[in-house]
Order: sequence, then structure tokens, then C-alpha cells
Amino acid sequence: MAFNNKMVLITGASSGIGTEFARAFSKKGCKLILVARRADRLHALAAELGTPCEVLPADLSEEKEVLRIAELTKDQKVDILINCAGFGLLGAETAVDLAEELNMIDVNIRAVHILTKIFLEQMIARNSGAILNVASSAGLLPAGPYLNTYYATKAYVASFTQGLAAELEDMRRNVYVAALCPGPVNTEFTAVARGSQWDNGISAEKCVSYAMKQMEKGKRVIVPGFTVRAGLFFSRFLSKKALARFVGRFQKKKAEGR
Repeated sequence: MAFNNKMVLITGASSGIGTEFARAFSKKGCKLILVARRADRLHALAAELGTPCEVLPADLSEEKEVLRIAELTKDQKVDILINCAGFGLLGAETAVDLAEELNMIDVNIRAVHILTKIFLEQMIARNSGAILNVASSAGLLPAGPYLNTYYATKAYVASFTQGLAAELEDMRRNVYVAALCPGPVNTEFTAVARGSQWDNGISAEKCVSYAMKQMEKGKRVIVPGFTVRAGLFFSRFLSKKALARFVGRFQKKKAEGR
């Protein structure tokens, strides 16, 4: 896969991994469409980058806004779609607000599903294009107590994306679809999720650099960080119950600020 001079649409571009994808693709001479809620951050990022950028502020928790983005960009021949928008909520299920959870499901699942489906159809029609859905290593695990709904949303994204990749292989279409499944990344994620920030993650820049190298190799599931890859490998030797208990202890400490 060649990245140079492509048209790239990035959701969640106002911070973290999304911002680093914008910087990385900008260095490749790509034209960018930047999508996120915070217009001020998007405009600041666009001013920083050295390639043409279109700023499209949108709240992707609202289906009409997701469809508006698809409509505004349908004639721009998007070569690469990076579905990066998403967030989590730490805490016991009984303590997490239902409305916030449903909002998370809309952003993490519905928006990703809608944009993937719409742009995938366009890419299949012209037999070219790439979609990277940002899931999480959480999506490759059976459960995540104290981050329950987030783990479930990322499991959806990981499963949905891998299924699409298999379908495309059967169809013999020149369209690439992959799931990015990082472990902890030093971004705003934990603060937004209302937990303590642990400095045990990789940088967003390192995550994106690794992801793009693996995209060039055609990998379907991309897991940055040797420690996370090793952890996922050895997790297969634990029972689902034991693994959920282990993950739950880790997430509970973050939720409690320890």
C-alpha cells in the first residue's frame, strides 16, 4: 500500500492517535479531511500541517451528523478512511451513567459501522481504497470489568473489521480493511474515561508509526507494542474467568485512582 498523495478522512482528529495520523499522512503529501467535535483544535491542527486540510466539525454520537459527513465527502474520492473517534468510561456498571454509555456506543460502534459501510461501498465500486478502524487490544479479550461497555464496543469493531477483511478476500477486491488494536497509549483517553493516568503506555506517535508500517504490509489486525502482543499471546492460556478477573483488577485500580 502506498500512502503518498492520497485523500484521507480521519475521525477523532482533534487529539491523540487521530492527531498523529493527521501529522503522519500530512508528511506523505496527503490531502486531509479532519473530523471531530472540537472545531478549534481541528483548525489549529490544520494550520500546523503542510498539506491541504478540510475541517468538518461533527458530533459523531448523532447519526444525522455521521450521515452529514458522509454526504459532504461522497464526491471527494476518499482513498483512506481512519475511524479513530471513540472514548471509554471507567467505573462499575452500576455507577456509570446510562446516557453516557449509550453515547459511547453511538460513537464507538454506530459511527464506525455507518462510515465503514458507506465508504466501503464506494471503494469496492472503484476497486481501490483502505479503511483502518481503531479498535483496541481490549477488543481481543473476553471481558473488561470496570470498563465493560468500552471493551464490548471494541470487540464489536475488531470482529466486524476482521469479517469485512475476509469478505473482501473472497471477493478478490483491491480494498484493504484492518483493525488497529493498541494497548495503553499516552493520550487523553484515561482522563476522559475519568480514571487515573498511568504512564505505562506507548506514545501516540509510536502507535501510528507502527500502524502505518503494518498497513503497508497488509496486516488485518495491528497490535502495537511487544508487551501487549506478548500479553495477548499468553492470555490464550488462561480461562476466560481468570482473564476477566485479572483485567478487572487492573481497570478497578485505574478507576479508583491507585
